[in-house]
Amino acid sequence: MKLYHFSENPDIRRFVPRQLPYRLHEPPMVWAIDERRAYNYYFPRDCPRVCYWTEAETTAEDRERFFGFSNASHIVAVEACWLDRIRDVKLYRYAFEPGPFESYDGNAGYYVARQAVEPASLERLDDCLGLLAAAGIEVRVTPSLHPLKDALPSSTVNFSMIRMANTRPEP
Repeated sequence: MKLYHFSENPDIRRFVPRQLPYRLHEPPMVWAIDERRAYNYYFPRDCPRVCYWTEAETTAEDRERFFGFSNASHIVAVEACWLDRIRDVKLYRYAFEPGPFESYDGNAGYYVARQAVEPASLERLDDCLGLLAAAGIEVRVTPSLHPLKDALPSSTVNFSMIRMANTRPEP
């Protein structure tokens, strides 16, 4: 299993558990993402996005509703106002040994460690949109993420919503 952390900072030598301000009921942790969901992080850190994908339980109706004529099984939707920043971002993918990590949310691919960890390797990622396209991940650019945010929870489509506090206000 491969685990990663994505950052715009190329100088992180050691990841120390941190307390998330919106998760004060949980202990400080180091966060990582598994290889399967890593594509959800090929974006600037603060970029809001709705990531969704099919699984065996996804109904034909929901497949049609959320994927339409696309053959993609994984889509990431972003707001149009972020497009220039997405094009220009230089990301660094830190890889971790899985030993100190435990699954936090299998659906979203989140893993956590409760101790400091050092990365096993570091790789610079340029042209993230090109990397997503090459991996068969569809990127949808939309004026607002709010319709997806409202519709996905009652569907059979699996999803992860990231940095939604940074979305544009609802129209």
